[in-house]
Amino acid sequence: MKRFRLKPGKPLGEWLVRKARLARERAEHVPPGKLREDLFRKAHEADITARIHEWLNSAGLKPPT
Repeated sequence: MKRFRLKPGKPLGEWLVRKARLARERAEHVPPGKLREDLFRKAHEADITARIHEWLNSAGLKPPT
């Protein structure tokens, strides 16, 4: 069985922001319901993950002493 692997393309932060934007755009064109709520939740989760990724890679974060 062949393994699924992501090819390195864009940095993770950019990929997450793009994923959130696309989910939000798609949700705007879907009628109210479970699918729309799921798309908005995925967009929100991608935004949070992008912020955490940015925070972890920031210069201000210092290792514990």
